[in-house]
Amino acid sequence: MKQLIKPIVFLLACLVVASCSTTRRLKPGQYLYTGAEININPDSSKRIDDQKEVKKTLENKTRPRPNKSLLGIKYKLLIHNLAPDTVKPKGIGNWLKNKIGEAPVLLSEVKIKYNNDVLKSYLISQGYLQAEVTGDTVIKGKKGKAIYTTNTGIRYKINSITFPKDTGVLTHIIDQNKNNTLLKVGNFYDLDTYKNERIRIDNDLKENGYFYFSPDYLILQVDSTIGKNLVNINVNVKRSAPDAGIKPYTIKSINIYPNYSLRRDSLLKTLTPLQYNDFNIYDNRNTFKPKLFDRLVFFKKGENYNRKDHNQSLNRMVNLGAFRDVRAEFLSIDSFKNNQLNLNIFLTPLKKNSLTFSVNGTNKTNGFVGSEVKLTQTTRNLFRGAEQLDVSVSGGFETQISGLAKGLNSYSFTAEGKLTFPQFIVPFYKPRVTNSFIPRTVTSLSYQLLNRGSLYKLNSFKGEFGYNWKENLYKEHSFNPISITLVKPTEGDSLKLDSLFKATPGLENTLEEQFIIGSNYSFTFTNQMENQRRNTTYFRGSVETGGNLWGLFVSKNGIGERTLFGIPLTQFIKFEADLRNYHKINRNITWANRFNAGYGYAYGNSTSLPFVKQFFAGGSNDIRAFRARSLGPGTYQVDLTNQFADQGGDIKLMLNTELRFKIAGPLQGALFVDAGNIWLRKEDLGKPTIPNSGRPGSGFKLSNTLNELAVGTGAGLRIDAQIFVIRLDGAFPIRKPYLPNGQRWVLNDVDFGSKTWRKENFILNIGIGYPF
Repeated sequence: MKQLIKPIVFLLACLVVASCSTTRRLKPGQYLYTGAEININPDSSKRIDDQKEVKKTLENKTRPRPNKSLLGIKYKLLIHNLAPDTVKPKGIGNWLKNKIGEAPVLLSEVKIKYNNDVLKSYLISQGYLQAEVTGDTVIKGKKGKAIYTTNTGIRYKINSITFPKDTGVLTHIIDQNKNNTLLKVGNFYDLDTYKNERIRIDNDLKENGYFYFSPDYLILQVDSTIGKNLVNINVNVKRSAPDAGIKPYTIKSINIYPNYSLRRDSLLKTLTPLQYNDFNIYDNRNTFKPKLFDRLVFFKKGENYNRKDHNQSLNRMVNLGAFRDVRAEFLSIDSFKNNQLNLNIFLTPLKKNSLTFSVNGTNKTNGFVGSEVKLTQTTRNLFRGAEQLDVSVSGGFETQISGLAKGLNSYSFTAEGKLTFPQFIVPFYKPRVTNSFIPRTVTSLSYQLLNRGSLYKLNSFKGEFGYNWKENLYKEHSFNPISITLVKPTEGDSLKLDSLFKATPGLENTLEEQFIIGSNYSFTFTNQMENQRRNTTYFRGSVETGGNLWGLFVSKNGIGERTLFGIPLTQFIKFEADLRNYHKINRNITWANRFNAGYGYAYGNSTSLPFVKQFFAGGSNDIRAFRARSLGPGTYQVDLTNQFADQGGDIKLMLNTELRFKIAGPLQGALFVDAGNIWLRKEDLGKPTIPNSGRPGSGFKLSNTLNELAVGTGAGLRIDAQIFVIRLDGAFPIRKPYLPNGQRWVLNDVDFGSKTWRKENFILNIGIGYPF
C-alpha cells in the first residue's frame, strides 16, 4: 500500500496543476465555462420516465459546449495555453494553438434565455406540454457553470386520432392505409412521431402517383383542452395545398440519353430516337444494347408514377458501375390542364478503358524485404451490355536479410482475368431480380508462379464461375458453383529441402500436388451504413466444399486414392463465421468486438484441409501480439528464426475487443485485447521418412480449447482520412499457449525496459484500414 501512495500523490498533483493551467490566461472578469447542470423536478420525489436519458439530452442541447476533456482534463485547452499569445497565421504554432488546441469557452458566452427556450421547446415536443425552464449561472473561483431547473408537469398521451373522411381518391388512399399509422392511442405525445407520420402518408401517396405532394400539405391539429393530460389528434390535408400536389400523375414518355454530356446536349435532343419497348433512346453511337434498359428502368408508359420504381431505377443505374453521372428528370407537360409526366434519363458513361498502377513495399517479421508492382487494365461495356473486364499482372521480389536462409531470393508472378456480367447467366433459365441492386455473374481465371530460389517453385491455377447478388441493403449473397484450384510444385535442391522439412514441420504440406474442384457460398449481413444506430453489426458466414461431387465419379488408384488426371483429388467441407459488433459509447468512443470461428473436415484422400484452404493465426488483422502465421497449431511452437513459419490448421477460434477513441482531428487511438488459436483436427504425427517432422500438441480437443488460447494486448494509433486509414498497432503477448501448463500467463514477465524482451515479444503492425 505504501508503494502506491507516491504515485497517487503525484497523479493528484498533476491534476491540480492541469486544472490551474486551464485558467491562468483568463483576464479579470473572465470565467471558464465548465458546462451545464440540469435539475429535473427538484421539488418532486417522483422521477419522470427515462429521466437519465432526458437529462443527458437536455445537457447536449445547451450552447455553447464546454472545452473538450479526457479523464477530466481539458487537454485541448491545455495545448492552446502552451502556445504563445501571438503566433504566425501559418506554421506549426498556429496549428497547435488553433487546430489541435482550443480557445477557452467563457461563461459570458452562455445565453441563458436562449437555452431556456430551447430546453422548453424540446420538453414540449416530448409531450410535457406544461413544462417550464429557468436558468442561472454559478461562479466558483475562475470557473462558472449554468444550472437549468426544469419543471416538466405530467406528460400528455394520445386520446384519439381522426383521419380525413374518404371523399376522393387522395383521401381514400390515406384512409386505406390508416392502420399503418405511427400514431397510437395511449402513446405519449411526440412531435418527431407526428413528423414521421406526415412522411408516411406522403410515401403512400407517392406510391400512387402523387408526384408533387409534400408532407407540408398535411396538418396535424392537436387539441390539449380535453383534460386529464390527454390530446386528440386530427389529421387533415391543408386547404392551401396546390392543385398540382393533390392529383396523381402518369408517365407519358420515357426518354433515355445513354451517352449524355453537356457538350452534346443540343445535338442529342435533335436526334430521331430508337423506339424500343416503352423507351425512346437517343444515342447515335449505339453505346449500349437497348435491352440493358429493361433491367435498369422500372417505369412503363401509361402507368402511375410511384416512388418505389423511381428509387429502384436510380439505384440500379448507379450500382451498375458503368456511369459517371446519373440523373432522372420528371417534367410535367402542363400541370394545369393534364396529369402527365415525361421522364428524361441522362446517363454519362465512365471511360471505356482505364489503367491503374500500384507499387507496394514489404518488410516482414520473418526477415523478408521486397516490393511488388501491379498493373490493372479495366475495359467497361465490353459487349455493349455494361460488362466489365479486369486484367491484371503483378510481379514481386523478396530477399531474406536474416534468419536460417539469409540471402534466399523469392520471385512471384501473377496474372488474373475477371469478367463481370450485370445479370444472372443461368443455363435454360432467366431469373429476374426486381430489387434496387444489380445481380452479377462473375467468371475469373488466374495463374501464379512462386519461385523460392533453388528450393522449389509453385505453379498455381485457379478458375471460378459464380453469382453475386444483394437481397436488400443489408444482405448480400455470393455463390460459386464451380471453383477449381490446381497447385503443381517443382522441387529443387533436395538436400536443402530435407533440412528445411526437419526444421519446419508441416512445410512439406505446401509442396504437395493439390487438385481442388468444389463450390462455395457466403452470406453477408451488415447495418453499418446506419450511422444513427448506437449498435451496428456485421456478419459473414461461408461454406466451401471440395471434391464432394467429383468424388462420386472418379475411381481409386492402386493405393486407394481418388485421382483426376493422375492428381489426388482433395475432399473436404469447410465452415467459417465472422461476427462483429460496434457499440458507440459516445460520439468519440466506440467499442468494437469480433468473434471468428472456422471448422474444416477433410475425408477420403485427405487427413487435413489442403494448405491453401487452411486457417492461419497471427498478424496485423488477427492476433496482433504474434507474428503472421506463426501461432499454433495448438500448443506447438514454430521456430521463428525460420523463414517458412506458415502454420495452418483445420479449426480456428478468435476473439478481439478494441476500444477506439478520437484524439484530435483525423488522429485516433485504440486499446485492444486479442485471443485465439488454430488447431489440426487430428494431431500431426509427421512422416516416417522425415525425422522429427511431427507437431506435438497440434491436435484439437474440446476440453483443452480455453487452456490453449493465446492472448495478446496492445495499443494503436490510426490516421482516419475518410477515404483511407493508416494504422500502427503495437502489441505483446500476455498468454503463450506453447509454454508448459501453469506457466502460460506471462503478464508478470512484461518488461518494456529490456531490449531482449522487446525483441522477443513486442510486435509492431502497420496496416491499411481497420483490423475489423
